[in-house]
Amino acid sequence: VQLQASGGGLAQAGGSLRLSCVVSGFTLDRYAIGWFRQAPGKEREGVSCITGSGASTYYADSVKGRFTISRSVAENTLSLQMNSLKPEDTGRYYCRIGQYWGQGTLVTVSS
Repeated sequence: VQLQASGGGLAQAGGSLRLSCVVSGFTLDRYAIGWFRQAPGKEREGVSCITGSGASTYYADSVKGRFTISRSVAENTLSLQMNSLKPEDTGRYYCRIGQYWGQGTLVTVSS
């Protein structure tokens, strides 16, 4: 199983970034998959997840209304559209399915 995250980078406050996670070894229509993040000096926290059916999504209160999770079963890819970015969104973002984690992609938001 491999999860390859990409799309991180440097953004200004109020800007946008789109993260992607390509998954191999799992089919996304059978398992929930989600994004987590870890800011410097803080514990890893859940950001958003989507069920295997795609019918339900979850967002942390801190990102509701700004982030949108989506997935493509055909491409086995998970995405996270991040708008209205804030400096507190800075951190390494990881995708996770089951017990498997990607290597993460770094997001830095400047004020």
